[in-house]
Amino acid sequence: MEKTKNRWLIAASALGIHLSIGSAYAWSVFTNPLSDQFGWSQTEISLAFSIAIFFLGTSAAFMGGFVEKKGPKTSGMLAAVFFGVGVAGSGIATATGSLFLLYLFYGVIGGTGLGIGYISPVSTLVKWFPDRRGLATGLAIMGFGFAALLSGPIAAKLLETIGLTLTFFILGAAYFVVMTLSAQYLAPPPKGWLPAGFKEKEQSGRIKIKKDLSQLTANEAVKTRRFWMLWFMLFINVTCGIALLAVASPMAQEITGMTAITAATMVGIMGLFNGAGRLGWASLSDYIGRPNVYTAFFIIQIAAFLLLPISFNAVLFMILLYAIMTCYGGGFASIPAYIGDLFGTKQLGAIHGYILTAWAMAGVVGPILLSFIYDKTNSYNMTLIIFSALFVVAFGISIWIRADIKRLQQNEQKAPLSKLAGEINYVGTEQQ
Repeated sequence: MEKTKNRWLIAASALGIHLSIGSAYAWSVFTNPLSDQFGWSQTEISLAFSIAIFFLGTSAAFMGGFVEKKGPKTSGMLAAVFFGVGVAGSGIATATGSLFLLYLFYGVIGGTGLGIGYISPVSTLVKWFPDRRGLATGLAIMGFGFAALLSGPIAAKLLETIGLTLTFFILGAAYFVVMTLSAQYLAPPPKGWLPAGFKEKEQSGRIKIKKDLSQLTANEAVKTRRFWMLWFMLFINVTCGIALLAVASPMAQEITGMTAITAATMVGIMGLFNGAGRLGWASLSDYIGRPNVYTAFFIIQIAAFLLLPISFNAVLFMILLYAIMTCYGGGFASIPAYIGDLFGTKQLGAIHGYILTAWAMAGVVGPILLSFIYDKTNSYNMTLIIFSALFVVAFGISIWIRADIKRLQQNEQKAPLSKLAGEINYVGTEQQ
C-alpha cells in the first residue's frame, strides 16, 4: 500500500488543504454584506479575521506535537472538522445576528482549524521531497496565498444569490469535504524511503544534498539561538508585509494620486505576487540555499520600503509593492524547509508550529504599529522608513544566523577528527 503512494499526489493533497484554509484571505468579501445587514463597523467585522489569525498561530504551536504523534491524515481530518464547523457556524452567527458567535465560530474554532491545517502536511512533504524541500512546501503554501483568488469570487457570487447565512453553510460544507478527501491520501513515506534514483544521483555527484545541521525535538529546538533568529526574521517579515496589505490602497492613492478603482485592481494583483512568491522563492531556495534567500528578502525590502515614499509614479510604486509581496509570501513558504535544514525532520511539524507564533504576533502588531505611527504623523512616509529600519535589523539577524550555521558546521567537522585522534592515542598507549 505504501508503494502506491505518489509524492506528487501527496503534494496535491496538501495543496487541497491549503486552498481551503487559505480562503480566510478572502474575508474582506464579507465585510460590506455584514455591515449592511447588521450595522456592524468594519473594525468589529475585521476583528473576526484578526482572531482567526491569532488562533492560527497559537493552535499551530500547541497542536504541533499532536500533528507529529497522530500523523498528517488524522491531523488533516481534525483541521477539516474545526475549519468546516467554524465557517458553517458563522452562518448560525448571521442567522441569529450575534457578533459574539461570529468571533467564536470564525475566529476561535475556524482559526484553530487554520493552524492545524496549515502545519499538518508540511513535515510530511519535507520527508517526501528530500531533494526539493523548497519546491514541495512552496507548492502547498502557494495554495494558501492563491486561495482568495478562487474562493473570493465564489463567495461573492453566493452572497448575491443566496445571502450570508446559506453562503457560510455551503462554504463550510465544501471546505470540510475538500479537506477531508485531501487528508485521506496524506501519509509519511516508509522508513528509509528515498526517491527513485536518488542514491545513484547523489553518488554520481549529479545532485548534492546537504546534511541537516541537527536532528532536534521541538523542546530542544526552542532552546537554541537559531530558533529565535528564525522567529524574529519571520516576525519582522510578516509584521511589515501584513501592515502594508492592510493599507495598500489608501497608501497608493496618497503617494501616487492613483484612483480608487486603480488602487483596488492593484490590491487584487498583489494576491498573485503573494502566491507566486511562495512557489518561486521556495523553489529557488533549493538551489541557492535558505540563508541566501532570507538575506535577499531583506535587502530587497530595505530598498523597496525606502523608495516607496518617493515613488510618485504609479508604475514604479506597483513594481516595488509587488516585489515586497513576493518576499512576504516567500517568507512563509521557505521557512519549513529552513527549519528542516537547521533542526531536521524529527519533529518538524511541532517546530513549525512554534515558529508560526511569530505570525500570530505579527498579525496583531503590524496593523496596530502602522495605525499608531500614521495617527501621530498623518503620513505613511515615516511608517515606511521605520519598517525599512526593521528590515535592517532582520538583515543583521540573517547574517548572524549564517555565521552561527557556519560555526556549527565547522564544529561538526572537527568532532570526527577529535574522535579519530583520541582513538589513535588510545591504540598507541595500548601498544606501549
